[in-house]
Amino acid sequence: MKGIRWTDLDAEEQRAIAILGAGLSIELCDPVALPRLKRLGLIAGSHLTAAAHELRRRVVLEELGARD
Repeated sequence: MKGIRWTDLDAEEQRAIAILGAGLSIELCDPVALPRLKRLGLIAGSHLTAAAHELRRRVVLEELGARD
């Protein structure tokens, strides 16, 4: 997972992280995006890993900071 940036992920992968981070069902995610996220260590089973939560958190904080 080291070195992965939000912009390295395609739109469907980003959407899957957002869906799972919001506590919604993995069924709502694009099934093509999930294997890559699993290989990158961002998903385990049907949940985000700690690394994915941290990536998501950084993106949200960057977006909030950019609006100041």
